[in-house]
Amino acid sequence: MHNLAMDMIHESEFELPARDGYPLSAKVFLPEAPKAAVLISSGTGFPKELYARFARYGAERGYATLIYDYRGIAGSAPEEMDGFDADILDWGRQDFPAALDAAAGFAPGKPLFTLGHSVGGHLLGLADNIDRVAAHGFVTVGTGYYGAHHWSYTPNALFFWWGYGPACLALKNYIPAGGLWGGTALPRAVFEQWRRWSQRPDYFAAFYDEIGEHVYDKISAPIRSWTFSDDRLCTQRAADDLLRAYSAAPREHLRLSPRELGAKRIDHHGAFSRSAKGFWEKPFNWFDAVLDPSSESAP
Repeated sequence: MHNLAMDMIHESEFELPARDGYPLSAKVFLPEAPKAAVLISSGTGFPKELYARFARYGAERGYATLIYDYRGIAGSAPEEMDGFDADILDWGRQDFPAALDAAAGFAPGKPLFTLGHSVGGHLLGLADNIDRVAAHGFVTVGTGYYGAHHWSYTPNALFFWWGYGPACLALKNYIPAGGLWGGTALPRAVFEQWRRWSQRPDYFAAFYDEIGEHVYDKISAPIRSWTFSDDRLCTQRAADDLLRAYSAAPREHLRLSPRELGAKRIDHHGAFSRSAKGFWEKPFNWFDAVLDPSSESAP
């Protein structure tokens, strides 16, 4: 049940400066008296608007919720993508920690949570302020290793990495929006880094020397990961493999079927659509349980 009327939620779009000053497009959903804050971090190539209804629901539950676009994505993309220099490490070191601080500022003195979709759950170990977070929710967060996808998706993944993607780079010097990719435009370096990681079973953990300073193995806040049985990208294996990177954190993986949530299909990003609204309460019920362990009735 919502505990706040929708007309009590203040919505505001604003420009959020990343750690290095790069302007990020952001939006906050703010209840009158937030009990905590939640930073919602997008999957690769998904605009922040995908998460708006879910974020508004969280605000109705009493959480100040912040959504934002990484540099090079949707509202945070430059006018010209050709030659734009940004990679996933920039998202994790510059954009994500700045958004964390901004989210915390909307609920001063209150607990802070993260909710990461796909790559949004990969960034935690790159942020120097991650220790201020009380708990982390993951939605379809798994490795991008092509061998951990469902076998029926593997040909699509390999064609994207070694056919379609390189052709786009040769023609455009970036991955354009839509087409066989289907997402927003991607900077060249994001695609190349993602492809390099995707070829190794341990994904980004195989590249810690390249990544440099990180705290993946030091994060101790609890993590609960939700995945869906019809998601061919984030399989049970992919999600469990990714969770192993957070070796110091209490971790839990819940794999759900669309049917038990009242949805026909969820796949990799449908959890944030109205058709999967039966899922929305689960992360916020868990956050409630972190705030008050007696409050959670079902996972």
